[in-house]
Amino acid sequence: MKKSDEDVARAAGDGERVDGQYMEGAEVEEEEEYDVFHNVGQGLVGQHRELLIQYWQDLINEIEVTNEQDSGFKDDFKSHSLPLARIKKVMKTDEEVRMISSEAPILFAKACEIFITELTMRSWCVSESNKRRTLQKADIAEALQKSDMFDFLIDVVPRSQPPS
Repeated sequence: MKKSDEDVARAAGDGERVDGQYMEGAEVEEEEEYDVFHNVGQGLVGQHRELLIQYWQDLINEIEVTNEQDSGFKDDFKSHSLPLARIKKVMKTDEEVRMISSEAPILFAKACEIFITELTMRSWCVSESNKRRTLQKADIAEALQKSDMFDFLIDVVPRSQPPS
């Protein structure tokens, strides 16, 4: 596979993406207080926002140092919270998928674990704000409504109607 000039420039760090286009030689402006977690905190305020930002920061830190020397995080990638055979079966439901590498289901398992954790945390924040300790379907629906990054689930989890 041949790399385009854009890929080479991006890899070399020469340039910046402007309006979806990669501009060679453009100076990269650093925003002083650019919030890398702007999507993470979307729809959340106060301690709930801080909780989710801290979760993501801890997760990123853990991933970066996993299996490095003198790291407290070791992963042999043999134990999983989701069954790999089931993930592989779901992947094969796509007619275009012929073969699946052994690493792909492991990555999907980790991605699903992170997705479930974040959605649960967001739903729990809704439950807590309603002064309840029981997570309900309505809490999940409300958590999904608060962030546009979950819009792809609109057909799966219908928007809850406020009581009239």
